[in-house]
Order: sequence, then structure tokens, then C-alpha cells
Amino acid sequence: MAMFGGMLRELRTQRGLSLSQLGRMVHYNKGYLSRVESGQRQPSEDLARRCDDALQARGDLIAAAHIDIAAARDTKPSATTELLRRIQASDITEGSLSALHATVHELCCQYSYRDAMELRTEAHDWLREVARVLRQPVGLHQHRELLTAAGWLALLVGCLEYDLGMRAGAEATRTAAAQLGAEAGATEIVGWSFEMSAWFALTQGRYPAVVDAVEGGQAADRGHSVLVQLAAQEAKSRARMGDVPGMRAALERGRTILDRLPVPARVDNHFVVDPAKWDFYAMDASRLAGDNENAGRYAAEVIAGGTTPDGTARWPMRLAEARLTLAVVAARAGELEQAVNYGIQALDVPRRSLPSLMMVAGELDVELQRRYPDEAATEAFREALRAIR
Repeated sequence: MAMFGGMLRELRTQRGLSLSQLGRMVHYNKGYLSRVESGQRQPSEDLARRCDDALQARGDLIAAAHIDIAAARDTKPSATTELLRRIQASDITEGSLSALHATVHELCCQYSYRDAMELRTEAHDWLREVARVLRQPVGLHQHRELLTAAGWLALLVGCLEYDLGMRAGAEATRTAAAQLGAEAGATEIVGWSFEMSAWFALTQGRYPAVVDAVEGGQAADRGHSVLVQLAAQEAKSRARMGDVPGMRAALERGRTILDRLPVPARVDNHFVVDPAKWDFYAMDASRLAGDNENAGRYAAEVIAGGTTPDGTARWPMRLAEARLTLAVVAARAGELEQAVNYGIQALDVPRRSLPSLMMVAGELDVELQRRYPDEAATEAFREALRAIR
């Protein structure tokens, strides 16, 4: 089922509305709505906005409609999975394990800035190399090390696929990564696979499922920084469910775990949580809780910490969400022009995670539509939003 259709059905059912009742609210035919819910038809932008407003979805339905369009490009969702099956089914030979691990680590460090499709292709190439090495049998230690390398590569590929809107492929790859981690005895890989599941659920509006994935990840791994990321995902989901005390408790738990961990040698590895990223989590939670002062302060700190003295972005995706946060804060303060400028600037980035970006951009879109529905600047932001499909 398409993301929009599934989310629409869930929200409609939660509010006790029939298709006919919803149709009257949004001025669309019941039969058309039924086909949209079942995934037989893609929603129009007008329908997405009307349904989002009628069901008070806070931009989630608007974001889902955009992401469904990108997901249509995912024509071969099992490509990565097939490679991973080859690895699991093969025998093993001696290889340069240290060089392989160093390469995998470096690829994970390139996640934040490198072109997503290009990096995915290179990671695929290395998965093929691991499969080649695994064709000859060697010892159990080498076998586990190679499976561990493949597990990290699979996690990286799954994240990149989801960034590109390839939902089916990302979930298949995530599941395979979890299996590889379990087979290799690499609990950290299993923990990150649950974190990815929480991220997927968060950006798809399935907030209770985020909490379930967090609990699974906490049970799988108790000694790595993935626990911090799991706490952050829980905080974001609880904020979106209106559970502010639960959000604060999750943030406090994550902060406590982070303070106990050593500072990583390389903070740019996507699967390492660096201390500076905590401002990013707190920013998101503060924005959702309506704490505009702290949301703006954290966003400014994220931008300052993520930009080099010459203006180069260290973390393009974090900076985009920080600018969207500043845009939301500006919109709430009555600064329409500033809000739209921040919003358009946030969308104009070469490296983006489409689901995460659309989730926050959807929040801004709703704020602008609610406060300034007939302004040219609001339409300008919508045009920019359409352009990134």
C-alpha cells in the first residue's frame, strides 16, 4: 500500500469517518478516495492538502503524497537483498579484512555529504566484492568479520535507499542487514536496524510503531551509541503524538547515555552519534512542542556547528532541517518573508533525505497555509516544494 493511502485510511478510521463523510469534507468523490486509499491512484496535491487539513495531520499527509511520487522510482527493490543473499550463501576465503573494514568505515563517513545514488552504487560494488571473497571457505573468524562488513554496508545502502524515496528496497535491505548482524553476532548492527525501522515509521507517520522499534533496539544492543539515536527517535515520535512529558523523558535518557559514552574518533560516521548532534534532536523536539525560543536557539547552534569558517556545510541534511525549524519559528512569529526565505533555502540542497526533509517541510507548509493562505510568498514556498519531487 502507498504511504499516503495507508496513512489516510488510518487517520480517517481514528476519527470515526466513513469515506463518504470524508468525501463531503474535502469535496472529492467517495470512489476516488477509495482508490487512493488502496494505492490504485496517486493523490493530487490538492487532495493531499485538503485531507491534511480535514484530518489535522500537521503536514504528514502532504509529505506522504510527495514521497509516494519518489517511491515510484523504486523499480527494483530487491537488488541489494539479492547481493546479501549471495554473501550469506557463499563459502569464505582469506581476504584483507582490515582494509575492507577501513573502506566500509570511510563510506559510512561520506553519508552526510556525498551524492546518495553515487554512494549507493559504490557500496553495492563493495558488497559484490565481499560476495566474491566469500566464495572460498576459510575460518569462522573470517566468516564473521566478512558478514559484519556486509552488515554495515547493508545498513548504509538501506539509509541511502530511503533517502532516495526507495521505501520497498530500503526495508528489504534493512531486514537483510539485521539478519547479517544476528548471524555475525554483531549486536550493534542489529540495534541500528531497529533504529532504521524507527526512522522509517517516524517519517511515515506511524508513531506508535516508532516506540515498538525503539524497544526492540534497546533489547538488541545495550552498549553502543545507537541507544542515543533510539532515544532521539522516541522523543520525536512522542512529541508528534502530543506526549510532551514522554518526549522530555526520552531526551533526558538519551542525554544521560550520551554523557557516559567516550567521544568518538570520527564523528562523521553515520552510525556514530557525536555529542554535537544532541542539539539537532533537541531542536526537533522543541519545535514540535511549540517551544519556539529553544527551537530557534538550537537551530542556530546546529547551523553554527555544521558550517565551516568558509561557509561549507559539514552536515547538509542537518542544516536543511535547522533552516526549516527557523522558518517555522519565523512563521509563528509573524515573519512571513523570513520564514519563506529560510524554507526555500532549506529545500535548495544537493544532498537530502527526502522523507525526513518532507516531514519537516510539511510542518512549515501547514503553518504557512494556516497563517498566510493567500500570500504570494506562501505560494512561492509551495512551488519550491513541488520542485523537489
